[in-house]
Amino acid sequence: MLAAGADGSSSAAGDALAQLCDTYWYPLYAFLRSRGHTVEDAQDLTQAFFARVLERRTVASADRARGRFRSFLLVSLKNFVANERDREQAKKRGGGTSVVPLEIATAEGRFQLEPRTDETPERIFDREWALVLLDNVMRRLQAEMTRAGRDGQFAQLKEFLTGEELSAGYAAAASALGMSEGATRVAVHRLRRRFAELIRSEIAQTVSSADEIDDELRYLSSSVSR
Repeated sequence: MLAAGADGSSSAAGDALAQLCDTYWYPLYAFLRSRGHTVEDAQDLTQAFFARVLERRTVASADRARGRFRSFLLVSLKNFVANERDREQAKKRGGGTSVVPLEIATAEGRFQLEPRTDETPERIFDREWALVLLDNVMRRLQAEMTRAGRDGQFAQLKEFLTGEELSAGYAAAASALGMSEGATRVAVHRLRRRFAELIRSEIAQTVSSADEIDDELRYLSSSVSR
């Protein structure tokens, strides 16, 4: 999707870029708040930044040799803020421009629920990016299971995707599903395999080449576990 977003010649490029912005705006908001910006400034700057990105197809200038969309967006935001002299202009950005409808009004409530930390704003951004990515994957997997008529199974087994593996948990899930414990373990194995496939697919949308997927996967994994 990053490659599609960089191709400014097609409407699909705009749609791809808008989808990425709509999905990953919150980590940038959290970054700005962690840098000490007020709620109003962080909201205005986030909205203004994405209006600029969409208007100018800024992603087209990304270095394809170092094409992590995560890193590119953060550097671009820092430059945008550094060059934004008149903060009142942030409220006027996007006039006549199609702007992604960010859920900006919910951002501060979400930010206030974050644990207090002495991490740098950059690390907070990386962690939030990783958590958003994992949330997207979980929703995609749930949608797949629902379409297959196995939403009840997903509800029972999703804890095995990110939680600690315990024999008691398998026994309880098997009982709830009316399955043998062996069949439950097989179902968990398949769910984990699909979960891993979807994570790689999600990461692939934010890098410019398949060679970067494993490195990005390791980095984002470390961001969540810090």
